[in-house]
Amino acid sequence: MAYVNEAAAGGEKEPRTERGRKTLRRLIEAAAAEFGERGFHEAAITGITQRAGVALGTFYTYFESKEEVFRALVRDMSRATRAHVAEAVKHAPDRLAAERIGLEAFIAFVRQHPELYRIIEEAQFVAQDVYREHYRSFAEAYVRNLAGARGRGEIADGADEPRAWALIGMSVFLGMRYGLWDEDLSPGEVADTAIALVSEGLRKR
Repeated sequence: MAYVNEAAAGGEKEPRTERGRKTLRRLIEAAAAEFGERGFHEAAITGITQRAGVALGTFYTYFESKEEVFRALVRDMSRATRAHVAEAVKHAPDRLAAERIGLEAFIAFVRQHPELYRIIEEAQFVAQDVYREHYRSFAEAYVRNLAGARGRGEIADGADEPRAWALIGMSVFLGMRYGLWDEDLSPGEVADTAIALVSEGLRKR
């Protein structure tokens, strides 16, 4: 499992060489596997280093504790998810098309990385500030995108922030149901149904 962005192992521990960056990447990917399989409380630093194929001392070159690597992992997963969706929608012709494409891409991403939900949800108990940061970063990007779409006349006027959170909530639960729990519908089929609801609403016409 490989996420697409570099982890933030801040301060003086930020690797300055390509070898250091690759080692950090192995640790982050190993942490994703360890936390994803065992959960935060059962996971062990030795489990992470064994998965990464590095010495225990190497871990402490980059992180001071299990919580610190967990926090770095949540931020890394958050960036990777946003980057995956952003790449998928970058050529969308309008906002509604971007919503549909983005939702399909998100559900597909969840199927590829089922550990995402366990790790993000555990973060609300282990590192609540990072948990909130994860969703707020999505919301801030959504608000910007909705405001731009309103300015271009692609969507109706309305309060962008609550609409952003509503769309995020839809994605989170559809990703859980059709990405994590069961795959009885394709990501495209789920996205088609959801975006029909967003664009047309429930009102009978």
